[in-house]
Amino acid sequence: MAPVIESSRPPNVLSNSAVTRKALLFISALLLVLFVVASVALVHIAAQQNDQAIKQSLFYAEKAIQARQKSILAIVSDYAFWGEAYRHLHVQVDTDWAYTRQNMGPSLFPDFAYEGVFVVDANNQTAYAVVEGQLTNVEAQQWLKQDVQALVEQARAQADDEEPVVGFLQVSGWPALVAVAAFTPGGDTQVEATEGAASVLLFVDRLDPQKLQALGQDFGIDDLHVDERLGGNHDRSVLAVPTLSGELIRLSWHPAQPGDQLLYLILPLLGLVGAIVAVIAWLMLRRAIAAAREMDTSYASLYSSQSALVASEARFRDVAEAASDWIWETDAQLRLKYLSVRFQAVTGHSERAWLGRPLSEFVLCPGGLQAWLDTHGARPSAKDSLQCQYVAMDGTQRTCRLVLRHIEGSSGITGYRGIVSDITQEVEARARIEHLSLHDALTGLPNRIRMQEFLEGKLRALPTAGEPLVMLSIDLDRFKSVNDSFGHETGDLVLGEVSQRLRLVLRDGDLVARMGGDEFILVVSGISTQEEVERLCERLITGIEQPFEIDHHSIFIGASIGVAMAPADACLAEDLLRYADIALYEAKGAGRSTWCFYASEMNTRVKDRHQLENDLRQALINDELRLRLQPRYSVSGQRMVAAEALVRWQHPQRGLLSPDSFIAIAESTGLIVPLSSWVLRTACMEAMSWPEALVVSVNLSPVEFQHGRLLARVKSALEESGLPPSRLELELTESVMLDDAEGALVLMHELKSLGVRLSMDDFGTGYSSLSYLRRFPFDGLKIDRSFMADLEGSSDSQAIIKAIVGLGRALSLTVTAEGVETAAQLEVLRQCDCDEVQGYFLARPMEPAALHLLMCP
Repeated sequence: MAPVIESSRPPNVLSNSAVTRKALLFISALLLVLFVVASVALVHIAAQQNDQAIKQSLFYAEKAIQARQKSILAIVSDYAFWGEAYRHLHVQVDTDWAYTRQNMGPSLFPDFAYEGVFVVDANNQTAYAVVEGQLTNVEAQQWLKQDVQALVEQARAQADDEEPVVGFLQVSGWPALVAVAAFTPGGDTQVEATEGAASVLLFVDRLDPQKLQALGQDFGIDDLHVDERLGGNHDRSVLAVPTLSGELIRLSWHPAQPGDQLLYLILPLLGLVGAIVAVIAWLMLRRAIAAAREMDTSYASLYSSQSALVASEARFRDVAEAASDWIWETDAQLRLKYLSVRFQAVTGHSERAWLGRPLSEFVLCPGGLQAWLDTHGARPSAKDSLQCQYVAMDGTQRTCRLVLRHIEGSSGITGYRGIVSDITQEVEARARIEHLSLHDALTGLPNRIRMQEFLEGKLRALPTAGEPLVMLSIDLDRFKSVNDSFGHETGDLVLGEVSQRLRLVLRDGDLVARMGGDEFILVVSGISTQEEVERLCERLITGIEQPFEIDHHSIFIGASIGVAMAPADACLAEDLLRYADIALYEAKGAGRSTWCFYASEMNTRVKDRHQLENDLRQALINDELRLRLQPRYSVSGQRMVAAEALVRWQHPQRGLLSPDSFIAIAESTGLIVPLSSWVLRTACMEAMSWPEALVVSVNLSPVEFQHGRLLARVKSALEESGLPPSRLELELTESVMLDDAEGALVLMHELKSLGVRLSMDDFGTGYSSLSYLRRFPFDGLKIDRSFMADLEGSSDSQAIIKAIVGLGRALSLTVTAEGVETAAQLEVLRQCDCDEVQGYFLARPMEPAALHLLMCP
């Protein structure tokens, strides 16, 4: 493949603008380096100036403290080494001399700002004290709040040399200078020194904020103050002064920052000068780059014009050879003049074999290529395309899309050129997609969309009563248990086998479709009588009921079928589908594995059922449910031991409805959960008003074991009502164990952990498996009322009752007989040792108020 030329100048030639740009970058870098060096030097000088200023301020701070110390030492020396002071304050304390005549009294506070003046005698007791100019009796150590005995002893030790001592203390939260000197005659020959320890004079100069500020100003230190920050302070503008106790008093100030002032002044000027230099350099170099670009443009234009033709030809050749399509060109008579290299790669044919031959001989178009050109005119649009066929070299039929446009010359159309695209895979993929859109992916049967199209087509043919169109709606029985027991993969295999069996029963021209899940639709024609339809339904059910041998398992399922026919039942596809579903529902209700023909009264029942469902939803909202209670008695003493909670519905139009009218609807719609919650909660509330020995019994639906958070609802009802769990009995039917035995067992153990009783209801009507009674935690069982019908005269019925009672006793279960309606039945049950009885003979279901009267006559 020829190279594609894209450069606008010869390779390895550096443009003038590139050279100028490099020079600009070099100059800019140089200026930046100079600016950075100057800035770093300036910052270094400023830092040195700041460091020097800090050292100088620290020196002056030390000098200020030393000067304060020298001052107080000089003053305490003048007063302590004075013969008169020795006579009047050591030999004998003369308060009149010292304080009244102000020889050493209140004047020290305003003159020298000494807050404390103390005289400590030879016995280390404070003999004289002046605090802030006022005479007082306070002890020196008490006012100082520190022990200064060491300082006192040091002053006495230096008395002979007349050397005072000074130290720092914390006084009232502030640093203070304490100057101490022992009294001496001071060279006064008229004063005789006494034997023993000398009295000591203490001057206290407390450095409060005002004094520190003034001291700092005297020595040029700004804002001298006590730094109260704790540890970790490495600021060099801090002077640490040790106290007599070993602590450090940190004096801080704001040192001068001459370096910062230098930076604030010089840096902006330096930046401004740098910016000006940069702008001037940029303007100059911009002109140079512009001139260089003009030269580059002129040169590139010349070079581009020389290579444009070569680049164009190379580009066309590359596109033609790289494309997945092949390009062709013909003369005005459609004889091939040019074929791209891809022609042979795509079709397998040699270019030479077809050059000069008509294009229409290779590409076969519907009606012919020339006819298509005649239809679209001699000048077809570039958007016009034609789907054609051609035979590849290997003999396979290929589909292609042909696009062409005319070549205009001075004398008119001189030929045609265009592209042929192989779209075989695209067409096949589109066909597969169309098939998938109309068929079920699992079984390969037509889906709902395809069935709808087929059904509408059949109905447009206007079937007659003599040749009706039959629709069969099929639902598989017990298929859910297959998924639950063997898994969905096995269930899918069963659906596939069912699909094959349905295909075998049908004839050509009929259709079987999968509607989803385990539902199928059959559309059958050519059947004229109901007997033929019934025979077809029988064959379908028989075929489906045959065992499915999958993964060494024999699986058995059944089928229920609903039948609707056109035109007898409906002539619209939507109605026919709905009527077949209604008939299917009737078939499943009739016991499954059967079929049912649609009748108009079924639709009425469906509408009534739908209306009743809506009314039931409103009943739960409008509080239309009513609680009824039927007592249960012990056989031995005929005393009431429990009451079964039953529900009635006070319908606004239909009156009081029994459970048979709405429980099935509630179970199929999920309304059984809120309905059962109402019964459970109301019954528990009502039972709280009964004697403590009575138990309330509540029936549970199998649906509640599969959905509805049964454990939480029972626990909530007990907590809300306060009823002890032992007084609640839950009645369950055998179908709970049949649907999901393991799941039911877990849930029943959880219910038992709450403390409630469990009883098997309607015992004897189902499988009555002994394993259920042995494995599941039942407390009792209830014999179904069907055994009471001929109990008096049937020895078989009595034997069954005795067997059930014996079984219950063997398993420690309480046995209850339902449906007792005569005294004779009650007597037989007593003879059979039945534990408890319930029925109309003893008491009918009654309102809670009537039950209260029965309990308390």
